[in-house]
Amino acid sequence: MHLGPLYRTALRLTGNDADAQDLVQETVLRAFRFFDSFEPGTNCRAWLFRILMNTFVNEYRKRVRGPQQVDLDETTMGTLESRADQAIVSLPATPEEVVSAGMLDGDLKEGLRALPPEFRAAVLLCDVEEFSYKEIAEMTQVPVGTVMSRIHRGRRALREFLLRRRRAKPVRALSAGA
Repeated sequence: MHLGPLYRTALRLTGNDADAQDLVQETVLRAFRFFDSFEPGTNCRAWLFRILMNTFVNEYRKRVRGPQQVDLDETTMGTLESRADQAIVSLPATPEEVVSAGMLDGDLKEGLRALPPEFRAAVLLCDVEEFSYKEIAEMTQVPVGTVMSRIHRGRRALREFLLRRRRAKPVRALSAGA
């Protein structure tokens, strides 16, 4: 029930399918492992997204501190891409998810990927997943004011990115026959 939104957010956070699948898998494993810490009657969706965000931040920190990743050869990449495609097909897709996946154009996706991870997470959780500032603050374990600042700064950076893209694209002249 929550796998689709978790995957969609993970994909937008990580920018690629393999990392998104790993992030969702690790989130679900941690949820099972720490299920005894879930308080019945609270928001399960928010609890899962908090685990997702914590996992993403921890993995991001490890990558920044850790050694660089080595490129895989084409054979290994082809096998991994094939497995990833199979895994995506098995994910439940609601009509809402299908529509929202097509709504983000290339420039917007690229703009989101260009945001610092903490801004990207705040904007996605607010504007795509529609969590409240309070819920996002609980998930990311930062004060509500910080969440509001990250959303504001993330939206502003995204708007500036999109404006630069629009200015950089050549304007097509109307043809005489049109």
